[in-house]
Amino acid sequence: MTEDVGTSDCVLVVNPESGNGEHVETIRELAAEYGFAVAVSEEAGDPVSLARRAADDGATRIGACGGDGTINEVVRGIDAADAFDRVTLGVIPSGTGNNFAGNVGVEGIEHGFELLAEGETRRIDLGTAGEKLFVNSCICGLTADASGKTSSDLKGRFGPLAYVFSTLETMTDFEAIPLHVHAEDEGVLWDGDAMFVLIGNARSFPAGGGGQGNAEDGKFEVTIIEDAPTNQLVRDATVDRLLGGEVASISRLTTSSLTVDVRREKPVSFSFDGEMASFQSLSCRVRPRTLSVRVGESYRPAPDA
Repeated sequence: MTEDVGTSDCVLVVNPESGNGEHVETIRELAAEYGFAVAVSEEAGDPVSLARRAADDGATRIGACGGDGTINEVVRGIDAADAFDRVTLGVIPSGTGNNFAGNVGVEGIEHGFELLAEGETRRIDLGTAGEKLFVNSCICGLTADASGKTSSDLKGRFGPLAYVFSTLETMTDFEAIPLHVHAEDEGVLWDGDAMFVLIGNARSFPAGGGGQGNAEDGKFEVTIIEDAPTNQLVRDATVDRLLGGEVASISRLTTSSLTVDVRREKPVSFSFDGEMASFQSLSCRVRPRTLSVRVGESYRPAPDA
């Protein structure tokens, strides 16, 4: 881990492998201009320990410089320091998709610096799944499998399109997952073969594609897309059409907790903000208004209002 931190009120945790890797010097230059300290990770897991150390050393603002996975690790570091009551997260989007950054209204690296310096702060929900934590979304099924197969080289060459390429490739041999989903507080039970289970915290999955979810209501936005007969999804649907309402069997619910049980012997891969792990059963719960984060002008506390 490369650090030039010392005791600083604002520390940037930088993942040099995010996106195309060309952002590090820009971030260093802007950090010097703003008077922010910089800590550069060298391997997976470093952002967790760097963020924890920064919080333990008294930082009150920590910037996550990378994509959704880096943000997830930085937030886990703040959590490990038990510092949610005294640390505010800033997002410096330098990953491939930067979905969470868009959902909180951060439009680019320089905009992220402006907000971290003096932007509006909102307190948003977090999702937990066992010992895992997620800020933006938790996904299992086709999209999670495709995300896990998307290489850094492919992301560097094609940006967000890399996920589309991987999804289309994975669709050809993906087998639907037999699931039992129990959303406790709504009394909802769902059984069937699913292509996707999409659990949004700051992310929503409406017709037409993903967008900002309500991250301050203490609820997940859950979309379950069932398997279609005769491989209709593979034959007829593109990714945009699939998430745009062209599939008849779509279940939606909002809930503060749910359990996903896999009805087969082989565990299923879940993506927590892009971080992968496999489970046979997974229980997710909301931690209401736990994380302080700087948001941009386009962020809407209640996007459906």
